[in-house]
Amino acid sequence: MSDQTLTAQTALPPMAAVVFALAVVVLRWEQRQQTRRALNHLDGRLLTDIGLTAQGASLEGKKPFWQR
Repeated sequence: MSDQTLTAQTALPPMAAVVFALAVVVLRWEQRQQTRRALNHLDGRLLTDIGLTAQGASLEGKKPFWQR
């Protein structure tokens, strides 16, 4: 048995690649949901600091997690 390490060049087995890709998608969705939820709690001063209006933040906060 040879010692192999996972590197960028080492291919994952097909099923592992599918599971990994699915995990990446789920984590991205979770991050979007958390970010959009946080936008709904920012005051006008903070929204101005990040370049958003209250209306823009509200529209972004209402998007489903799967939409970009």
